[in-house]
Amino acid sequence: MAVFTLFQRKMFYNYILGSLIAVLGVGSVFIFQTLDLPNGEYQYMIFTIFISLITMFSAEYLVYSRHINPIKTIYKDQRHSLDALEKAFNHSLNFPVLTVKRIMLPHFLGLAVPATVLTYFFIESELLDLPYTYIGYAWAGAFLVATMHALIEFYLTFITAAPLLTDLADKAQKIYNIDLFKNKPFYLSLKRKLLAGSLFLALFPVLLFSLASQIRLSITSEPQSDYWSWAGLLILIILVLALLGTILLFRNIEQPVKELQAAFQNIEQGNLKQLTNPYSDEFSDLVNGFNNMVTSIGVKDKKNEQLIASFFDVIAGALDARDPYTAGHSKRVAHYSSEIAEKAGWRPDKIELLRKSALLHDIGKIGIRDDVLLKDGKLSEEEFAQIKLHPVIGANILEGIDLTEELLPILPGIKYHHERLDGKGYPEGLSGAQIPEFGRMIAVADAYDAMTSDRPYRRGMSPMKALSILQEGKGTQWDSEFVDHFISIQSSQIASKASAHR
Repeated sequence: MAVFTLFQRKMFYNYILGSLIAVLGVGSVFIFQTLDLPNGEYQYMIFTIFISLITMFSAEYLVYSRHINPIKTIYKDQRHSLDALEKAFNHSLNFPVLTVKRIMLPHFLGLAVPATVLTYFFIESELLDLPYTYIGYAWAGAFLVATMHALIEFYLTFITAAPLLTDLADKAQKIYNIDLFKNKPFYLSLKRKLLAGSLFLALFPVLLFSLASQIRLSITSEPQSDYWSWAGLLILIILVLALLGTILLFRNIEQPVKELQAAFQNIEQGNLKQLTNPYSDEFSDLVNGFNNMVTSIGVKDKKNEQLIASFFDVIAGALDARDPYTAGHSKRVAHYSSEIAEKAGWRPDKIELLRKSALLHDIGKIGIRDDVLLKDGKLSEEEFAQIKLHPVIGANILEGIDLTEELLPILPGIKYHHERLDGKGYPEGLSGAQIPEFGRMIAVADAYDAMTSDRPYRRGMSPMKALSILQEGKGTQWDSEFVDHFISIQSSQIASKASAHR
């Protein structure tokens, strides 16, 4: 209801603004600055204007009530049928045109007809000393002023109706899963809007000034200096009004262009957000095309992500399959690492990069000979030196395939997961915060899985024993924060399993 209330409030402000400028501003100045009436006759002119305005407002309010009713119904009722939503949406889309019709018919005629009748009556009663031909001049002037008023409100209503259209479309999407912005039945060509607006703005100053001058010169024989003072004021008023119309015309084109520019910049930054489409001209087709493009990019990105995820899983599976005693190691390390990251409050996108890094943390073992990698007994110093090369080999392999910028953060986890906080790790002997986060986190998960997994030469430790070793080594071998998170997670899971078996 707040959206509808705001729409009505802005429509009221638009109407007051347009009326003050076009009717009270230009109309009254046009009359009182152009007509040279005796002081006693101004009261009749003021009375005529007052009655005409009351008639105009009353007639226009009745028509506005009819125009707003289909929209008002939606926001008054709790239940919304699809037909009612579509009707309200199409009505809102057509509201700028309805505004023009309201101003050019009940507004214009509601002002002009009673003004004509009263003026004719006062002339007949000899209360106004004016030729009857001036009634025709007044009609022409009122028509020009009403047209300018309609032009102002037409462009303002386009801006005002946009949030209302978006809200109605959201209701239809949520309730019926239907996009009302597609296949809009109402279409108003941008070419027609520009042509009509430009033509009127070009002719309006000339026509209004010519009409006012015709009346002024036919009534009075004032000195030339007085005439130019009057003409200067009228020209200023006309130019200000024409400038306002031109600005509104420009903004009507500028706004969707800026929205599209901003949307394309968002795409460059990876933000695939669709635009709302409250337009009923060629911009509607452009926005629809943009939204279709965003949808296609999103689908392709999702497929690419699935392919990349599958690639990482396949590589991890291939690595684990090389050594039957470590089968599933990479996936378990990825799982443990992700659990720690979630506990630490990392963003989902960062956690996914960590998972990929953990899946491939041992990819460098591809470059280690089988007789060393699969040896059952204790490794010699030379053999262990070869094993210690696998983080660097793994990083070199991935650097050689030219990773995308988005995947570059996975490299530190692969290269530095055997570093220690005390600087006694490998391959570079980094210490403390010098070790990248991914490396410190994967180190905890990797050590735990290595300790709890069976090997040909030993059985795996119990989870509690492995956790106690992690506890003892935190701050020297492993990151204290990550160890605490991991112990908390595993202790909770062990307790839950024990409770379930009771």
